[in-house]
Amino acid sequence: MDRFRRRFINAIRTLYDGGCQAAPRPEIPAISPEEVAEAREFFPMPKFFIFGHARSGTTLLARLVRVHPEVHCNWQAHFFTQPPLLISLVSNPETAEWLSRRNNRWNRGRDLSPVVLRAAADFILEREARREGKSVVGDKSPNSALNGESVHLLHDVYPDAKLLFIVRDGRDAVISHRFQSFIDSVESLPPEDLEIRNAYLRDPGPFLRKERSLFTRKGLRRAAENWVRNLAETDAAARSLYQGRYLSLRYEDLLSNPVEVMDRVWRFLEAGDVSNELRRAIVQEIQENPDQEWQLQKEREIAATLQKGRHGSWKEYLTLEDVRIFLEIAGEALTAWEYELE
Repeated sequence: MDRFRRRFINAIRTLYDGGCQAAPRPEIPAISPEEVAEAREFFPMPKFFIFGHARSGTTLLARLVRVHPEVHCNWQAHFFTQPPLLISLVSNPETAEWLSRRNNRWNRGRDLSPVVLRAAADFILEREARREGKSVVGDKSPNSALNGESVHLLHDVYPDAKLLFIVRDGRDAVISHRFQSFIDSVESLPPEDLEIRNAYLRDPGPFLRKERSLFTRKGLRRAAENWVRNLAETDAAARSLYQGRYLSLRYEDLLSNPVEVMDRVWRFLEAGDVSNELRRAIVQEIQENPDQEWQLQKEREIAATLQKGRHGSWKEYLTLEDVRIFLEIAGEALTAWEYELE
């Protein structure tokens, strides 16, 4: 597994460096317990990270978690979840040589790379949290690009952090992601998908009656496989590496019991109990939907036909063949996370 991870990381470096490296960069060591203790003397705030598949409620969870007077969270730092990644700061072989050379008396005979990575991320996180007057800080970044590998990359730098993983019914997640791509990523759509989008714009009726699919069969299979892989790899790696510092939750439970779920989340983060004032703040925050407002402004014709964030919207859009394909690939994962199979 370690050999595969090294090859994977080297491939990412090659991709973003254009393949111009003269020699591979030596493996970046994980941060040591002593280095973690030193880092926390300079940057003492407890850290947490929110992972999840794209369109699974990571933003809603981040918005809710930061209504607590002691907790700050922002999003999309992608330190460990999307290339070029935090490790790109030290991925160049020349940088590695500089940070580990024997005549560099500051490195104590060890590659300084993990210290540099930790210090950079800590400063970014705590700088904003201090401005907000908060004492616990975290980042939310969907990890569906790297799945379980993102957990390993996180643990190499933040073995002392806490990890939250939010899961959403994969059928709802792929529908939400599909509409997002129709609105925000039109220029990236392949010809077949662009034709489906344009047909939906001309006349959404056949799609809303489930006479025509929003997906190509190949695209839906790939989306289902990616959702299953994200859940399986992330949960397995998090349970193994973080154990009691790991909490998984379902998006649907957050919608139906927001106060109860957020109480559990804040207790996990050791941020304190839910007061009556916090209860009111949770109810107010969950009623807002800034993402839907943005999509309505950008592409009203598409966004107006989708009630964003609702559980079970897949029943209104997936054709019978879509459902069959998704269950064939993801049925076991849906059952494992206690989702209904219809």
